Amino acid sequence: MIIRIAQIRVTPVSRQLQANHKRLMAILDEVALHQPDVVITPEGYLDGYVAMDPTVTSETIADHAIEPATSVYTRELSAWAAAHNAWFVLGCARAAPEGVYNSAVVFDRSGQIAGIYDKTHIQTHDVKYVPGTGLPVFDSDFGPFGVMICADRRWPETVRTLALKGARVIFNPTYGFHNEKNRRMMQTRSYESEVFIAFTHPAQSLVTDANGEIVLDETSDAVDFAIVDIDLSKVDEGRAGPSAHLRDRRPDLYLT
Repeated sequence: MIIRIAQIRVTPVSRQLQANHKRLMAILDEVALHQPDVVITPEGYLDGYVAMDPTVTSETIADHAIEPATSVYTRELSAWAAAHNAWFVLGCARAAPEGVYNSAVVFDRSGQIAGIYDKTHIQTHDVKYVPGTGLPVFDSDFGPFGVMICADRRWPETVRTLALKGARVIFNPTYGFHNEKNRRMMQTRSYESEVFIAFTHPAQSLVTDANGEIVLDETSDAVDFAIVDIDLSKVDEGRAGPSAHLRDRRPDLYLT
């Protein structure tokens, strides 16, 4: 099954939710012409990844967080997703009674919130957030998919867990490093767990396939988004092949 992915490629402004949202909606007017199945923003797009702002503390970060169920921003994105029959993955700071999460809000094609993923691997500036507690997969018309946020990708267990749960593609909103080491890492993560990964960064749109090959690597400053088609049947072929990694694992030998 072939799906079309749109990756937003702009750098948001810290603490400027309204301005970031307005720019996103303008870009989505162009994105809509390509009829994507899935749209992904970078990590913390809506708030400009405020955790990196030294003036924002764990006590004040809630001032820049939203409640997805009631936010005017998510309401407009919900309407866009429904109007254009597209899934949408929005990076934002999410307010909750226990604190603020670094989240990805997932909208389905009808514009409903299908679920939320909260970043699980918290270090350095991210200690201002509450860490997530699960690695869910989301059911869709193109099969199960996973979401991970930025540094989550550095732990192979993240990708492996999502793949074992059935994900054939993982959407990866991010704001962190995007150098050659990262390219090699993403190729390895895809190869070892036989899964597509869509690494979505303000400065780079990188997609790697289940063979560890680079499908897209867009870094031009001249674009606000990147479009790519991926064939999820290639994952099924690889996982059923003679050298399949997931099928031929030896969990009886591994530490957990």
